[in-house]
Amino acid sequence: MSRYIATRAIRGANALVKEAELMLNKALAEKGPDTKVSFPNTAYYLPLIYGMTGIAVEKLSDLQPVVKHAKILLHPTPSESHWTPYLGETLDSGMATLLAAEAIEAIRFVYGQQPEPIPGLVLAGGTSYPSLDTSENGHGGHLNGPIDDIQLRTWGIQLVDGRMPGFAAIVGAAKSNEVAVKIVRELQRRNILCFLSGNVNGRSIIHQLMEEGVELGYDTYTVPFGTDTISAIYALGFATRSALTFGGLKAGQAREILLYNRERVFAFVLALGEVDDLKYAAAAGAINFGFPVIADTIIPEILPTGITRYEHVVSMPFNEIEGADDLERAERLVQKCIEVRGVKVKLAEVPVPVPYGSAFEGEVVRKNDMRVEFGGKHSRCFEYLYMAPLDEVVDGKVEIIGPSFDNIPSQGHLDMGIIVKVAGRQMQEDFEPVLERQIHYFINGASGIQHIGQRDIAWIRISNNAADKGFNLEHFGKILHARYHADFGAIVDKVQVSIITEPELLQQWLGKARTAYDYRNKRLADLTDDKVEEFYSCTLCQSFAPNHVCVVSPERLGLCGAYNWLDCKASFNINPTGPNQPIRLGKVIDPVKGYWVGTNEYAKIGSHGVVQEVSMYSIMENPMTACGCFECIVMLIPEANGVMVVSREDPSMTPAGMTFSTLAGIAGGGLQTPGVMGVGKFYLLSPKFISADGGFKRVVWMSSVLKDMMAEELRAVAIREGDPDLIEKIADERNVTTVEELLVWLEEHNHPALMMEPMF
Repeated sequence: MSRYIATRAIRGANALVKEAELMLNKALAEKGPDTKVSFPNTAYYLPLIYGMTGIAVEKLSDLQPVVKHAKILLHPTPSESHWTPYLGETLDSGMATLLAAEAIEAIRFVYGQQPEPIPGLVLAGGTSYPSLDTSENGHGGHLNGPIDDIQLRTWGIQLVDGRMPGFAAIVGAAKSNEVAVKIVRELQRRNILCFLSGNVNGRSIIHQLMEEGVELGYDTYTVPFGTDTISAIYALGFATRSALTFGGLKAGQAREILLYNRERVFAFVLALGEVDDLKYAAAAGAINFGFPVIADTIIPEILPTGITRYEHVVSMPFNEIEGADDLERAERLVQKCIEVRGVKVKLAEVPVPVPYGSAFEGEVVRKNDMRVEFGGKHSRCFEYLYMAPLDEVVDGKVEIIGPSFDNIPSQGHLDMGIIVKVAGRQMQEDFEPVLERQIHYFINGASGIQHIGQRDIAWIRISNNAADKGFNLEHFGKILHARYHADFGAIVDKVQVSIITEPELLQQWLGKARTAYDYRNKRLADLTDDKVEEFYSCTLCQSFAPNHVCVVSPERLGLCGAYNWLDCKASFNINPTGPNQPIRLGKVIDPVKGYWVGTNEYAKIGSHGVVQEVSMYSIMENPMTACGCFECIVMLIPEANGVMVVSREDPSMTPAGMTFSTLAGIAGGGLQTPGVMGVGKFYLLSPKFISADGGFKRVVWMSSVLKDMMAEELRAVAIREGDPDLIEKIADERNVTTVEELLVWLEEHNHPALMMEPMF
């Protein structure tokens, strides 16, 4: 262990804890001990403090024991003449630094100083904080600040299915703006989430990226926390909540949370530029989590000692990295970070003239930045994938039938059809809609391309920047050819793509596509649980929730909403040893509650003995567990003899006295809690939705976002249930937020749940 690093880290920790104590005393005197303290939109209070100590900080006085605990963890700086191991003292000081940093940021929230205002900032997505007029021309905004729970769970499915292999906490400033952009682009290309913070002499990588016009925010995997080093605490708060949300761990289980992160959350710290005492102290805090630190300057290294998987601290002086120029050095620096942390990256080489990766899936192309659009209000765009015999498909062929957009005026529109013809010895007709849905993700991966919708309501925009770089219609086909081979090579041997803009032919193919859509809809509607002999397991989320059991049937899709029975069937054919395995149902035990010998046997095996039985159709008896990626939470409201359905997009208070974020702590983590269940939103439409407990008529309260988003589908369910006005009888947050108000509403609207048998 380096005495130099220990000295700097311990010195930095002592200084920051002292600063936290002074700030807290000042805040207590000025604001009062009962002043509320919180990070917005999280059920985990101040998450790192909550996870590490079990202290739920709700007011300023709650920070006093936190600062006291941080002081206990401090150590004197190492002696000049007597050698000691230092590692334990350094790690203690690192944890003290993190506790102090989170306390300071919380106090800054009390004073309105967080999230940090920055002139000229426009985020691509993320938490909407009130805008501040912080620049001379009146264009200013806030950095992201702490990640909210809804976003954490949105990223959850990408973390568990491997699309997002990990995250990088980047602190400081790069050698140049060009190097900063290259580092972030290389990480984005690998779908690694980037958390940005810190500065070197007042200059931050956040400034560098803004100056180069790089979109920042949730949607582009580049999240700016703050230009102060301690804002990196939000990244470690995110890591702590990953353990609490997906791992089923409890507040105060510090050792288990740290081990969980070392084994399951693939993250690292990239320190750019000069490393001062505070950065050394913060780095020591990150090492506690098993996250290594890689610096682009000369600093002492710490070799493996078991805290991280490999090296703890790696020095890679930027100008000494082998490479023809700075951009190549930046690429090799990123490669070193991935190597040191052991991040598993899957890359598909996609031959397009713009950056490509999942990090760009959420990009929005605004009208002023748009070169051309297909679909939307003014044109038609559709997508259709079908299988054909091997000898009828020319692999790699991309044909453009009709005019391109060269002669379309800027911000104009054009009708377009994307026809994908695939062939493969293992290909099946059932896989067509599964593969077709991937078009959305594949095309969205190109920077500067926006894709919304599917089938005959697709809507695609190409930005001016992408068009200027040479992106054209042929590149849609090149993307699809490359990605289908990379992601579905086990079932797809050949891919041929036709891009049609010629009006008459486009109408012919649109008719063929709609006929296929109707056929698929009817076939899916006819596919019921009692017509198959096997369900499928899904263990993707076990990478984060080790004991979670997810069983997918034709009438019950995965709780994440991303995988249905056909998806799992396709997945099994693609990867027979993968996360989706067939569950032979065997003898039925209880057809009403949904028990089979096969599902119960799988529950025991899949949960490592934690779950003994799973009921497919009941929320009250042995309900299915959840990881944390669910789209909605269904929860019993005993006074109303029914259930409420809360959407992850709904931040409001529910009649249960808890928001979605708080409820998620009860429903997630692989816990089996009668009366509480995480579900995919389309499961609400299934005839098997809590059918053992009375079905959809038990829904007494529902988030309005679900009512609006699924209005037509829900109305069809109401008709199926024999009560066409049922949706109007279900309350939402616009009119009911307490149990008392809910009961009055249900009486006034004659809701059927009041006349049904008791749920328990």
